[in-house]
Amino acid sequence: MTTTTNPTQTRTGLNLTDVMLTYGDGDDQVSALDHVDLAVAPGELVAIVGPSGAGKSSLLAVAGGLTQPTSGAVVVDGTDLVGLSSRDLATFRREHVGFVFQSGNLVPALTALDQLRLVEKITGRRAATPPLELLRSVGMEQHAHRRPGRLSGGERQRVGIARALVASPSVLLVDEPTAALDRRRSHEIVEVLADQTHTFSVATVMVTHDHDVLEHCDRVLEMVDGQLRPL
Repeated sequence: MTTTTNPTQTRTGLNLTDVMLTYGDGDDQVSALDHVDLAVAPGELVAIVGPSGAGKSSLLAVAGGLTQPTSGAVVVDGTDLVGLSSRDLATFRREHVGFVFQSGNLVPALTALDQLRLVEKITGRRAATPPLELLRSVGMEQHAHRRPGRLSGGERQRVGIARALVASPSVLLVDEPTAALDRRRSHEIVEVLADQTHTFSVATVMVTHDHDVLEHCDRVLEMVDGQLRPL
């Protein structure tokens, strides 16, 4: 399988079709995802809200190829992730999917700039947008040489967003980016996320409990009992 994207190829974003994810058997069977359809276009920021246990984290895991669905299709830029080998999935994720975690998930010993350079080392490819320029795009150039311990929660999230964009992913999956932030910083982070989504033409899915920041999103969906619907 070839996972290298042709830079001239038009991106098609993320498409989930009739996705089911079930656990258990018989009467004990639970549907974490129940016939989910989701299409996210390049340059679109889609927020997904809903109660805890509704299936939001399962959706991110399936969309990013971390979990194989029970049935259905998960397509990123024309490649269906369902049925790929573990090795091919790992390669595809590394080159085409970016993740932003709730806590930033930064390496404590590395500076902000080195967090991004580490991704270049792992992928074996120079970033299309230089790491320092990515930090500048999220307002973190002046803190490029600071380690996570000297950054605020919002600053760590900005670095996490920049790091997720190093490999020029087609899809960006964001898990509760404002959970540990105050209201002002929450708005700032989602504004940055929206700006980067549009600038880099990434299909972005953000799971959040924070309804205050939804105004910055292009579209909002609600997940209840494993099913998606317009809010």
